[in-house]
Amino acid sequence: MDNVIRRRTLGARIARVLLYAVLIMAALFYLLPLVVMLITSVKPLAEITPGTLLSLPREPTLAPWGKAWGEACTGMRCEGVGGYFFNSIAIVVPAVLISTAIGALNGYVLTKWRFKGSELVFALMLFGCFIPFQVVLLPMAQTLGWLGLSTSRAGLILVHVVFGIAFTTLFFRNFYVAVPTELVSAAKLDGAGFLRIFWRILLPVSAPIIVVSVIWQFTQIWNDFLFGVAFSAHNTQPVTVALNNLVNTSTGAKEYNVDMAAAMIAALPTLVVYVLAGKYFVRGLTAGSVKG
Repeated sequence: MDNVIRRRTLGARIARVLLYAVLIMAALFYLLPLVVMLITSVKPLAEITPGTLLSLPREPTLAPWGKAWGEACTGMRCEGVGGYFFNSIAIVVPAVLISTAIGALNGYVLTKWRFKGSELVFALMLFGCFIPFQVVLLPMAQTLGWLGLSTSRAGLILVHVVFGIAFTTLFFRNFYVAVPTELVSAAKLDGAGFLRIFWRILLPVSAPIIVVSVIWQFTQIWNDFLFGVAFSAHNTQPVTVALNNLVNTSTGAKEYNVDMAAAMIAALPTLVVYVLAGKYFVRGLTAGSVKG
């Protein structure tokens, strides 16, 4: 019996070691492009031209980062990506907050204040998750023109809010389904109104799904290129559009270190968000899927 137990223990340890080895190899494989970008971004151009991408820099420098931020040419202008970075922040923050708030209220209404046809309304909103962005470019451009929001930050915020509502509503609706309806009914009997019930009962338990909604929306909006290039002007373009213009600029020698530094600058916010809040995203998404 002891020999059998030892064999099983040894087999479990070997299996665990093999599993960790496979996971580490997979992580290294997926992290390799990021490592190449980071290494290249701190190399002088003279060390890159020989073609040694994986070699460590002999004379590390942050000059490519400074040039990418404030001097690199994105088309006809050489102002770097710094201004566009702040454009993205000015678009992302209100769009995330507004779409999350509306999604929370929609989920609340569709689960605790149901009305005739509420399931149909939810189905139609859910359909919005599957509409290709390219299909609505012309109608959205016409709508923004009617509203006087063409090529403005407010116009881009509106676009991202409209397209984010379907996802945030889905998240919150599936989460709120598991909240006992009896709590809402009891609050109604006590005289609590629509907003007070939401504020006192639903919102305090919504932290996990709020994190999911914020991370999802932040990532989708920050990484968006199609709406950014279609509905913005030069002074309202997000950083993704500026990065594309910088990489495709053919003026002068190709500075791969500056391109990589600009790409790292554009990717840093999403990397930071997932590093700091990734585990909460997984927890909230799991809770929402289980409850839904």
